[in-house]
Amino acid sequence: MKRLTVIGAGLAGSEAAWQAAERGISVTLYEMRPTVNTAAHQSDQCAELVCSNSMGSNLSGSAPHLLKEELRRLGSLVMRSADRHSVPAGGALAVDRDLYGKEITQALENHPNIEFRREELKSIPADRPVIIATGPLTSPDLSEEIAKIIGSEHLYFYDALSPIIDADTIDYSKAFFASRYGKGTDDYLNCPMNREEYQKFVDEINGAKKVVFKSFEKAAYFEGCVPIEELARRGEKTLAFGPLKPVGLNHPETGERYAAVLQLRKENKEGTAYNLVGCQTKMTYPEQKRVFRMAPGLENAEFFRYGAIHRNTYINAPDFLNRDLSLKTDPGLYFAGQIVGVEGYVESCAMGMMAGIGIARKLLDQVFELPPAQTAIGALLDYVSENRKANYQPMNINFGLFLQEGPRERDKKLRNAKIVQTALDKHDQWMKESLK
Repeated sequence: MKRLTVIGAGLAGSEAAWQAAERGISVTLYEMRPTVNTAAHQSDQCAELVCSNSMGSNLSGSAPHLLKEELRRLGSLVMRSADRHSVPAGGALAVDRDLYGKEITQALENHPNIEFRREELKSIPADRPVIIATGPLTSPDLSEEIAKIIGSEHLYFYDALSPIIDADTIDYSKAFFASRYGKGTDDYLNCPMNREEYQKFVDEINGAKKVVFKSFEKAAYFEGCVPIEELARRGEKTLAFGPLKPVGLNHPETGERYAAVLQLRKENKEGTAYNLVGCQTKMTYPEQKRVFRMAPGLENAEFFRYGAIHRNTYINAPDFLNRDLSLKTDPGLYFAGQIVGVEGYVESCAMGMMAGIGIARKLLDQVFELPPAQTAIGALLDYVSENRKANYQPMNINFGLFLQEGPRERDKKLRNAKIVQTALDKHDQWMKESLK
């Protein structure tokens, strides 16, 4: 039987292993947890959602939804589990982390073509093919191995986690349920602040004690996940135009407008835990407790998990990877997931899926063409493999990545709708021709 080694059972590695195994490939899947833990993971489950339990927008017509739909049509294990264990989150796809993770873990552990090894790999196996899908928390030893191949410059930046609090400790008389502009169901709990409360909140964030970087470390945040204290430092109004934006969140009964609103989102189906949306932080634990309790309704909040900072490893993919995610200097070595510079759970899953399917088809001597650039998956593959600019940064799926044919539609809604329809048409045609 043809063999494949996958290192890392995050979203990319889990999807890659599943897709290859489903096609008859013998897969050896390595996951170092729980033998070796990370600073961010909370369990030993596969495809664990670390930063948030939300997989982004699930609204039809959006770029994130389009990517999810392409993955669903391809039989994604991650999307199947996410859809089955979703929790209310307005227009977003959020999941019950525990049920979601358990389903994926059991599917991989019980697959007849997958040998699941709970151990750390400190070096890259000589036998090819190999997929490195170790994600943003690649272990130091394996990072050194990767650095020997591609060089050590610009191998990491820093990412942060939002706190999670006990739902029973929220004062619901001071907060209200609503979705911005009334879109979707009222799944978000909103803690409103007047101007004085907001200004005090910003002042205390600025004055709070933070986790100090080591002298040899450099903080370079992904703009989609900047710590709340970094935003506060940029100006007193920055948070009010960012994660604490009050626009579209007037009180549903009184119509009152606010200076800022801190939003909370359910972490599980039971609604026993809430995530502080956009409040990823590197404040010390005591300071987090003190500062976040200043928000109306959170005066007695108890924390299930405090925010934390962690290293995020990724490579300058356009310099080193082919479009099929194989290394230009070693075609049998593949990279997938956040380590290639895609940002987001679903984006990571997509890269793992492409690596897994592509390798399986190659091992079985089957013809395989990668998705066209007009699809969401194809647009991501282009982004991580084409040299377009010197400062390569992790990227979420967005309409700006898509290759558009013909005259550009001026109306944004019509333009995006055209991109979505073209993408789905191209995707279905590609599946019919390339996966038969």
